Amino acid sequence: EEEFLRACEKVHFCTDDGSRGEKAFAPQVLENLLKSGQTFDRVYATGPVGMMQALADVTKPYNIRTIVSLNPIMVDGIGMCGGCRVLVGGEVRFACVDGPDFDAQQVDFESLRKRNLTYVEQETSQDHACRIETQPRVLR
Repeated sequence: EEEFLRACEKVHFCTDDGSRGEKAFAPQVLENLLKSGQTFDRVYATGPVGMMQALADVTKPYNIRTIVSLNPIMVDGIGMCGGCRVLVGGEVRFACVDGPDFDAQQVDFESLRKRNLTYVEQETSQDHACRIETQPRVLR
C-alpha cells in the first residue's frame, strides 16, 4: 500500500466490507471512476479470478493496460510440474516462471478458473492437516 502511494499519482482503495477505502467491489469502483471521466494509464489487480476478469472486462473498452497477478497452484516453482499452467494469448505459460503477472486482456480466465478447481476436493477435505506445524523444528 505504501509503495503504491509513493509511486502513483492516484490510488483508490476499496474493500467489500468497507474496512479500507470505499465499501465496494473493485470493478464497480473502477467503472464509476471511468464513467465520471477519470483516466488511468494502467490497472494492476491481484485477488480472486472472477474479480480480475471483471476488472479486465471494465478496462477493455477503454484500452487501459491491465496487469493481473495470477496465483494458480504452484508445486515446483520451475515450470516442470505444469501445475501453474495458464493460457495467455492462446499460448501455454507457466505462472511460476513466466509470471505471475500477465496482460489481463490475454488471459484465458475460463480455463484458469477450471484449472484452479483441480484440487478443490483435497483442499477442502476435513482430513487435511498442515504438516509444517507437526514436524519437529531443526535448528542449524
